[in-house]
Amino acid sequence: MKTIKLTGKIKGSPEEVYRALTNPFTIELWSGEPAVMSEVPGSPFTILDGAIVGENVAFETNKSLRQHWFFGDEHRSEVLIELFPDKSDTHIRIVHSDVPDEAYENMLAGWKESYLGSLRDFFEK
Repeated sequence: MKTIKLTGKIKGSPEEVYRALTNPFTIELWSGEPAVMSEVPGSPFTILDGAIVGENVAFETNKSLRQHWFFGDEHRSEVLIELFPDKSDTHIRIVHSDVPDEAYENMLAGWKESYLGSLRDFFEK
């Protein structure tokens, strides 16, 4: 198992970025794909039209979210996304632990391009 750790800056307030990560309509705007999301711990979610599926674990409004992401029926990994104010922007820190070795490269590319890249592009428009 491996861990992905990423940090970056997004041109938006923590409130705006948090909303973009937790509101299914906003997720669909930046990802371009249908999403199912709720801020209820224990609720299932899907992002990128089902390419990412999991369970919401915990939320701290405008500060963090913790999720379990599923790899098939037999493995779950943990994702922690933290948001920190940085002047008028947001510093984002992502830790994705228990990523299967064989999925690591694809997950890393997905985080950088499909997730963080799309989120950054959305806020820079």
